[in-house]
Amino acid sequence: MSQGNLYILSAPSGAGKSSLISALLASDSSTQKMVSVSHTTRAPRPGEVEGVHYYFVSKEEFESLIEKDLFLEYAKVFGGNYYGTSLPAIEENLAKGIDVFLDIDWQGAQQIRKKVSSVKSIFILPPSLSELEKRLIGRGQDSAEVIAGRMEKAMSEISHYDEYDYVIVNDDFEQALVDLQAILRAERLTTRHQQQENKGLIEQLLAN
Repeated sequence: MSQGNLYILSAPSGAGKSSLISALLASDSSTQKMVSVSHTTRAPRPGEVEGVHYYFVSKEEFESLIEKDLFLEYAKVFGGNYYGTSLPAIEENLAKGIDVFLDIDWQGAQQIRKKVSSVKSIFILPPSLSELEKRLIGRGQDSAEVIAGRMEKAMSEISHYDEYDYVIVNDDFEQALVDLQAILRAERLTTRHQQQENKGLIEQLLAN
């Protein structure tokens, strides 16, 4: 069994990243895949389940994990709450051959690249700023002020697209999903993976 791949997916709010990840997990069963579950110090919201949406821990527990260097990346956000990605959990799932997806921003991505050289990163772009704004308005979740803030933040996030290994423009959703699947398939066909996946065959061929 070959090692799983670690993927970073980043995008401005409204670009369709979460929808693409959900569709990928539902439609492609060729390999095991999962989205990493983060730790947080904030209180659970109605409907959130421990271990499914987040691992909810105290501030003291979180800071203890920081001291032990057990986070792949973490951040303290506005309001004082911590969010972080557990390094042991990631390593355990990768060792099982599971592809793990990290839904994080460019700042978290920079932290992870320093620790995991083999990580592959994918940035999802909207087809235009006007379409991005249209999608945010269409959600019906945010006020005009919040949407304006998201659009301003989007400009900053998009400026980091060239730090990523792959870029997908989510104009047509089905095509974007095909593009995402193609990246995963290509990564499974690398020499490193095939040496593990087909070790016996390769040894047999070389023995002749």
